[in-house]
Amino acid sequence: MRLRADIWVAAYLRRCAHEGAYAVLRRRGAAEAGAIFVKIDRLDGAAAVYGPGPAHEPVDGQDRVFSRLHREPWIDPAEAESKLAREVQFDPDIWIVETEDKQGRCFLDLIDR
Repeated sequence: MRLRADIWVAAYLRRCAHEGAYAVLRRRGAAEAGAIFVKIDRLDGAAAVYGPGPAHEPVDGQDRVFSRLHREPWIDPAEAESKLAREVQFDPDIWIVETEDKQGRCFLDLIDR
């Protein structure tokens, strides 16, 4: 059984705070099963956007895995915003969390596409 999106986001926000990163909920989506997108801002002109990984069985017991939505490790924050805007147009029920961390940590379970 998959953890509800609202519960996962609340836990993610607490995890970021515990690790010393600043994270905020920018957009609230469907509580039960909305797709979650995370923007990481290094505060130096570099950002990254992560979204749901490919649908498959859980990886190492994790029910939500993420993948970077661009080829380069870091992109311009304006490009990151553009990617998020396209996702909102495609699905208005998504969640968007923004994390500011000078080290660029994402605190996500990642999978390569």
